[in-house]
Amino acid sequence: QVQLVESGGDLVQPGGSLRLACAASTSSFRIYTMGWYRQAPGKQRELVATVTAGGSANYADSVKGRFIISRDNAKNTVYLQMNSLKIEDTAVYLCGARNIYTQRDYWGQGTQVTVSS
Repeated sequence: QVQLVESGGDLVQPGGSLRLACAASTSSFRIYTMGWYRQAPGKQRELVATVTAGGSANYADSVKGRFIISRDNAKNTVYLQMNSLKIEDTAVYLCGARNIYTQRDYWGQGTQVTVSS
């Protein structure tokens, strides 16, 4: 089992940047594919980006070229660097972890990102 705690959400102007972090409490961080997801009011949760233990990343088309996902396996932490933020990026951003052996998913509580002038 793993517990996830996100941080870094804030109010930012369009065009600005934010860095989110998600700390995982587990002694087996490398067996989890980590990801960032987001959910805006009235919308379904959507994938933002995922990263494997080896560092292979995958992005939603809407964030390609603007967001960068990374992980520090020594610190059990995954990051999401968000640049050139748009109003439509406003959402609660949730950290997710998938056990590569059991395919079980774990979720954090989320952190609010608001992009507004």
